[in-house]
Amino acid sequence: LKSSISPPVSIEFSPVTYAASCCMSAILMRHCLLLVLALFPATSFASNGDAEVDAGSGEGSGADGGASAVAGTGAGASSDTAAGTGVAVRGAAGGSVGGGGVLRLQVNRVRRPTADAELQPMALGAAAALDMEPLSDFGSVAAVDLVNNLNMGYAGDIEVGTPGQRLKVVFDTGSSNVWVPRESALSPMSRHAFFDSSRSSSFVAKQSVFRIGYGSGSVKGLYCHDRIAIGNLVLENFTFAEVLDASGLRNYDRMEFDGIVGLGFDAITQGGVPTVMDRLVRSGQLAEPVFAFFLGDEAPGELILGGVAPEHYIGDFRFVPLVSRSYWATALDAVVVDGLATSGSSNVAIVDSGTSLLAGPATEVFSIVMSMGAQETQGLWVVGCDIDVPTLTFRLGGNDFPLAKDDLIVEKVGNLCVLGIMALPSNLPSQSWILGDVFMRKYYVQFDWGQGRVGIALARHPGMDNFV
Repeated sequence: LKSSISPPVSIEFSPVTYAASCCMSAILMRHCLLLVLALFPATSFASNGDAEVDAGSGEGSGADGGASAVAGTGAGASSDTAAGTGVAVRGAAGGSVGGGGVLRLQVNRVRRPTADAELQPMALGAAAALDMEPLSDFGSVAAVDLVNNLNMGYAGDIEVGTPGQRLKVVFDTGSSNVWVPRESALSPMSRHAFFDSSRSSSFVAKQSVFRIGYGSGSVKGLYCHDRIAIGNLVLENFTFAEVLDASGLRNYDRMEFDGIVGLGFDAITQGGVPTVMDRLVRSGQLAEPVFAFFLGDEAPGELILGGVAPEHYIGDFRFVPLVSRSYWATALDAVVVDGLATSGSSNVAIVDSGTSLLAGPATEVFSIVMSMGAQETQGLWVVGCDIDVPTLTFRLGGNDFPLAKDDLIVEKVGNLCVLGIMALPSNLPSQSWILGDVFMRKYYVQFDWGQGRVGIALARHPGMDNFV
């Protein structure tokens, strides 16, 4: 694979922070852990929104229209231009994927800048609505750099418009739409970059209303058409949303990602518009109809579009078919704690890069954390760092994927360890588990769009070079 692709495209990212939750007071830090987590409030679990779209308002050029093959260097200097209170970033990321290949995007861990900064898990994508929807030749592989915010979220850069304006987005496998903010969506003190459509020669406005809800809240705006580039993968005349109102997304002004790129299937896209992966596959720009995530554990990570990165995993992939082409959801055979299956009725597991933690039905989560000796502090489960915690295993397609104590811990303060497990609101009808970033750090996940399956292998982290 390495010998057949162009040199990696390196795209740098700045820190990302996400919707509210785990606070630490600088004054009380030595004496107590103040944990405030509102990851899944019932009021925020609307369905993925009521998108209103004019008749015939789908993709401007058809499902495969206008997507340009990548060739040449495509390099260009980037420049930052201030406008109002936001920053509209222009320019093109350097590098080339001549003749097709793999786009590689690195992810870096972001340190907490001050003692009282918040560690904020995110709940995007599948965390919003868990009702399941009914069920060639390729050229390039692309990689996207992702920023790691204290293991609580990952984001990377895209460019929108002509010339390109750079914005930071969450690549979310639990949703399918793309949106970026307009300046009007930002508060006067916001640090977000925004998309200025007046500076894009390829922008086409629409009056179709866009709304979408996430576990962390909702946004709304208008659909439009324009050029979108992820590294050197380019989609011309792509349909996405300009968000005009992000006030419903909790703590958005404090988040350092600007928008979202959904990597789910067409069945869950709002407004019936084509998805990024559908367009990329149809355009012939990908070496394979596959993408994969490596999420660094307090270290850089990477999103690959068009293939996988062998240096990021150990052994072979174990493939599990999807239950439908909607969410990246598989059959869940069992949830096992210390060798014993839980008594819950959950039967679906959704692999979701847009959710920070593991999230499951409240009764099952309660049974699991009790067996671990955990105590609840304002919605978050904590254990003493010096106690033994039994292994938690998810059985998918007959394959066991265990998570040990070190895999489950997302934060340490003194002798208290925060477990990356949350309960979904009890009013949700679906008996599903969300396997968020806690799972995806332990396991390298290949999302096989073409064959409708996920491949899971043990992720290779630093210090595991001699692991067999």
